[in-house]
Amino acid sequence: MSEVKVSEVVAAPAAKVWELLGDFGGVMKWSGPMMQSCTLEGEGVGAVRRIGLTGGLEISERCEAYDAAKRSLSYSIIGKSPLPLRDYFSTVTVTETGANECRVEWNGRFEPAGVPEEQAQGMVRGIYTGGIAAVKKQLGG
Repeated sequence: MSEVKVSEVVAAPAAKVWELLGDFGGVMKWSGPMMQSCTLEGEGVGAVRRIGLTGGLEISERCEAYDAAKRSLSYSIIGKSPLPLRDYFSTVTVTETGANECRVEWNGRFEPAGVPEEQAQGMVRGIYTGGIAAVKKQLGG
């Protein structure tokens, strides 16, 4: 099992950052150019979001755990994925560190599928750092 951990400080209130990252079906509010669409089926734990990617690819993710009080969301990739990963499970957590500052921790575990581990880790790390950068940009930070 391979693992990637990204931890970054964001110069914005934790509640504002969580409003974006904690909205399982709302990734289009902050996502980068790779994401073209997102549809949500269901709500809360067990909900499935289908994300349309550039090139007509689609990825399906299921909400596995949600804790608004701890600002923590876990999800997994289900079904066939266009990404070279198997058994993907990820958790994003937003922790308040000050009135206008928080820490975003985004961790993922997976098995590389058909690519070297370093390549799979780099791709996942890029998704996490890109997501955090997009949230910072959305919040003007």
